[in-house]
Amino acid sequence: QVQVVESGGGLVQAGGSLRLSCATSGSIFSYYAMGWYRQAPGLQRESVAVITRGGATNYADSVKGRFTISRDNAKNTVYLQMNNLEPEDTAVYYCRADKPPYSPYWGQGTQVTVSS
Repeated sequence: QVQVVESGGGLVQAGGSLRLSCATSGSIFSYYAMGWYRQAPGLQRESVAVITRGGATNYADSVKGRFTISRDNAKNTVYLQMNNLEPEDTAVYYCRADKPPYSPYWGQGTQVTVSS
């Protein structure tokens, strides 16, 4: 069983920054691809950024150039640095750990609210 715990959310003004952290335990972190997803009220959950076991990254078009995903395998943690935040970034942000062919593990989510 893998535990996934997000932290770092909060309230920030437009143009500000936040860094989300996702700590995992219960398995070998470096074996997992990690991703950040978000869900705004009334909308489907969407992928924000993913990072593979080897460190390759991919971003949603809406966050390219503003968000950066990174991982520290020694700390079993993945980060999402969010800069130049916009009100449209307001959502609950979830961390996901993937190791196909097994089912992914999700965290409980952390709220990010960006005021205009």
